[in-house]
Amino acid sequence: MAERRGRDLGARAFVRARRLVGARFRPQGYDPAIGLDCVGLVWAAYAAAGRRLVRPRDYPLRGWSRERIAQALAASGFAPVEGARRVGDVALIALAAGQFHLGLMGQTTFVHAHAGLRRVIETPVDQALSDAVFWRLGLD
Repeated sequence: MAERRGRDLGARAFVRARRLVGARFRPQGYDPAIGLDCVGLVWAAYAAAGRRLVRPRDYPLRGWSRERIAQALAASGFAPVEGARRVGDVALIALAAGQFHLGLMGQTTFVHAHAGLRRVIETPVDQALSDAVFWRLGLD
């Protein structure tokens, strides 16, 4: 039963993330009306799906270690995914220059706040996600 609730919550969060496509990009942004960054998108999508999360604050665009990001995800109730990924899982992607990026996974697409395009977008799952670490929200 708990696994089903978790799957439903993740699916709802992904649907909510898709509704945010087109929202403006804003560093440290967590309000869809003002702008979102990748962290804000994940937190806003889960909040809209019915689950408020502890949101990290004052994080840099670059310079956090993978361990520190993992701690922030764990503090919000996420755990690393073992096995196949599911809709609503959060992808943690290591980018160049010590930058990490988050987004929500669908079956074949990925929703994320794209800094270069300055908005939230939905893209097909591609090779960039092959090295991603996936996280899933646990249930209390």
